[in-house]
Amino acid sequence: MRVDELRHIAAGLVFEHGDEAGNYARRVIADYESRGVHDRAQFWQLLCVLLDDIAANRLDPEATITIH
Repeated sequence: MRVDELRHIAAGLVFEHGDEAGNYARRVIADYESRGVHDRAQFWQLLCVLLDDIAANRLDPEATITIH
């Protein structure tokens, strides 16, 4: 999955659920980690970073993201 696709998913979740989207993501991360499903936990951790940045207005949900 491309970073821009993750940004789009995160933006939609924040738009729909606000700050609660990040709280949900953290619960999902804890659940997957407790069950040893580390690859899915890592996906949600990355998504959580984007959710938090969008919710805190540190990331424009419409802007293209470049990762170096």
